[in-house]
Amino acid sequence: MILVTGAYGLVGSALVDFLRSTGYKAVVGIGRNDCNLLNSEETKHVIARIRPDYVFHCAAKVYGILGNMNNKGISFYENVLINTNIVEAVRISKVKKITVMGTGAVYPYPPPGLPLKEEMIFMGSPHSSEDSYAHAKRALLAMLRAYEESYKLSWAYLVSCNLFGPRDKFDTENGHVVPSLIKKFSDAKKNGTDIVVWGNGSARRDFMYVKDAAAALECIMNNINGAVNLGSGKVYSIRQIVEFLGEITGLTSRIKWDASKPNGQEYRSYDLSRLFAAGFSCKYDIEYGLRETWNWHEHS
Repeated sequence: MILVTGAYGLVGSALVDFLRSTGYKAVVGIGRNDCNLLNSEETKHVIARIRPDYVFHCAAKVYGILGNMNNKGISFYENVLINTNIVEAVRISKVKKITVMGTGAVYPYPPPGLPLKEEMIFMGSPHSSEDSYAHAKRALLAMLRAYEESYKLSWAYLVSCNLFGPRDKFDTENGHVVPSLIKKFSDAKKNGTDIVVWGNGSARRDFMYVKDAAAALECIMNNINGAVNLGSGKVYSIRQIVEFLGEITGLTSRIKWDASKPNGQEYRSYDLSRLFAAGFSCKYDIEYGLRETWNWHEHS
């Protein structure tokens, strides 16, 4: 039996689809309407009832850069509660292994070195724009390490690059880079307005389509323990992403840059040697993923 938390969100929904399509028969997905992970007793009850052998923990209180800056208190509080409750419930129910979604935001800023390696996570403070979310996710990693030492819990912790795809949070204020951009392009298409993009487009990130991320999660569950970077191995500037979307939507002429707004971290790339050594490689390129995500958003 496999349980996926956050099963109606970006990563969880793609993972449930992938697992079922590749032959896993007993896959149960839960969302906030099925279990309030902020409630310890309810979380324990649901896990005990389902009795999973393996758990993928994809649920989180997630924002983009602006949302993280404006909601630091609730982001830290709710993520710590969610993660603490699920890991304790997994321990009590004697789950064989838990594989959890972390974030690249856990890495220190400025980075101790590039590309970022898993052992660098606690070598300094995270970027101030998303430090509260990052510290909550660091606490989850620390808890997993403690539970392995005290209770022999088996776990994997994915330090994730920027993921995107269908069922994301398409919100210009609280969404991540790609979904917030898609929402801006969609609004501009409907209203005949310009697409105003924060910063100058120079910031560079590793972007990964969520269907590839789902396959990576399954690979990691079966082959890797501990912290592991998740990424495509290809780094794109925000300007390149915007240009791709301009071509896909036919709205290139309406793109405007607001250099008075922050870029976020200048550059983030990951050492993916652990992931690639397990035999994983991406199936989808960035343009395919952006086009499929745009079409899903426009026709869902």
